[in-house]
Order: sequence, then structure tokens, then C-alpha cells
Amino acid sequence: MLNLKWKRIAAGLLWGSALVPATVVAQNPSAAPTVGNAPLPSNANPMLGTAQVPANAKSMVGTAKGSANANPVVALVNGEPITLAEVDAVLRQRPTSLTPLTTAQQRQLRLEAVSGLIDDLLLRQYFHKHGAKIAPAEVDKQLAQVEVALKQQGKTLQDFYRESHQTEAQVRSGILATLQMTQYIRQKANEADLKKYFQENKDYFDKTTVRARHIVIRLPQGGTPSEREQAKQKLTALREQIVAGKIDFAEAAKKHSHCPSAPQGGDIGFFTRKWMLDEEFAKAAFAMKPGEISGVVETEFGVHLIQVTERNAGTPANFEQCLEDVRDCFMEDTRQALLAQLRKTAQVSITLP
Repeated sequence: MLNLKWKRIAAGLLWGSALVPATVVAQNPSAAPTVGNAPLPSNANPMLGTAQVPANAKSMVGTAKGSANANPVVALVNGEPITLAEVDAVLRQRPTSLTPLTTAQQRQLRLEAVSGLIDDLLLRQYFHKHGAKIAPAEVDKQLAQVEVALKQQGKTLQDFYRESHQTEAQVRSGILATLQMTQYIRQKANEADLKKYFQENKDYFDKTTVRARHIVIRLPQGGTPSEREQAKQKLTALREQIVAGKIDFAEAAKKHSHCPSAPQGGDIGFFTRKWMLDEEFAKAAFAMKPGEISGVVETEFGVHLIQVTERNAGTPANFEQCLEDVRDCFMEDTRQALLAQLRKTAQVSITLP
């Protein structure tokens, strides 16, 4: 299964990131969904590693003014700033690349970090207004545990503040938000809801995997409904040709897909029901039998045709035996659902240089 913390670590979200010491996660395991590791598909995938910027964000990437400022503001979230230093602090938490990154890759990583920081700030803002009341003594307790853990590494709290480019107040704020998120999710994670979630996601907990090809037509950021409709019509016509035997799916992918997997006939390898790919894409793929071809599937990355080529059934899971995994995944889905609501009404502008 997939390590759910990775995206938060890479993007700088609340749990297990530069914003909240890992010790807080360790002391609150229910706040840190970690359900093992699964290899991602070897082929480049259009639904992985892409910045999740709110759809209504005003993007002015590459047009930031005031470069003389040593710590420019790169985004505003409901009027609150995110600075370049915060982005760089998040990026320093990533493993060092074995090969030099291109300018485009560096830029993409920065966008992903900004996206994560936006989500983090949206959650902080929400819990500042609506979160459970956490006693200051509880935050003190967590911070003391952080200090003990740092001492074991030969470091102090001041070292952590300096390395993460945060003040003590900012770290305390992050701890508070993490504890509030934990409380928020615990209120929703009763046994009945968890059992229902388990049944609805049985393929994932059984570790069933699917292998698929796809054809994607990417849409430009801020694309019009007309452009999306044209792309859907193109794929619909292409599907008719494939079903009629006029062209093979793999050949069609090589000619028409905008994915780096196109040269391999659109093959994106095996994936699990959740976390590895866009939810709409995975949902459609797991509803199909090998050899079937989907209708047009819409995701935030574009429009797709999917052909399932293989399916591994996995092993039937028992609710009691995988309860922790169920709870972790339920928590992450709950968090994502909250973020989706917050993004819809957020006033976000991005001025990443």
C-alpha cells in the first residue's frame, strides 16, 4: 500500500512536514496516515506529482515583482501570505535528486510546494475559526516531546526553528492545527462509518491491482468549456474507431495521447484503487474488466479513454485485521474532502517567481 505521508512531506502539509516536527506525528499516530509502501508505476503518469492549485486561484506565476526582496511573497491565501522562504524550507525536506533537475522540473517542484502550503494554510485558517479548543498545556507537551527527540539528534529547538525557517509561534501554530485536525477526524471515524468505508473500498484493502492503458488529451489551465467539449468529442470519435477495430488502442495512444506513456501505447502499469492515481480515473478503471474500454473519463488533468489490460485480485481482507489501515485511509479521505470544500471558496493568488 502507498505511503500517504509522502505527498504531504513533499508539499509541506500539516503532518510530517517542515511545518510540524515529525515528533508530533509520532505522538499522534492517528493523525499521520501511513499504510506501508507501494511502488508507483514506472512510466511517467499525468496524475501523479502535479500541483493541486485551487481552481479559482489567480495565477501570476513568473510575473512576481520586487525581486530585490530577499523573501518575497509567492502566494496569498484569503489575504495571508506565503513566502519564498517557506517554499524553500519545504523543498529542503525532499530527498536529494541523484541527477540535476531541469529548470522545468525545479519549477514544478516549487509549484507543488506552494500548493501544499496553500492547503496547509487553508486548514489552519479553518481550524482557527472552527477547530476544537486545545489546551495550551497540550501544545506545550507536544513541543517538549519535540525537544527531547531533537536532543537525541544532537539538536535544539532553536536549530529546528532555524532549519525550517519558522518562529516558535509558527511551530506552535502548526502543532495546534495538527491536534485540531486529529480531533476533527476522530469525531467522524466511528466504527459504523469505518465498516462502511471498508466495504466501499474493499478492492484497496484486498490489495487488488489493475493494469491499464490510457489516452489523455490535456487541457490548458483555465481552458474553456468549449475546449473541453472538443476534446471529449475527439475521444468519443476515437473510441468508436477502436471499438470498430479500425485502430488498435495502443496505436491510438501512440498517435494521440498527451501522456509521456504514449510511446508505450499508453501503458501506465499496475496501480491500486486509491492514492496512486486521480480518483475518477481509478474509479473508472476498477469498474472495468480486462479488455474493456471506458467512455470518456474527466479528471483535473484532462479527458481520458482507459483500457484495462490486467487485473490481480489480491487477497480478501478482514476488517478487524486491517482496522488501522482503514482508519488511516478514512482520515486522509476526510481531510481531502474538507480541503476540497475550502478550495472552492478560497481567495488565492499565486505570484511564484
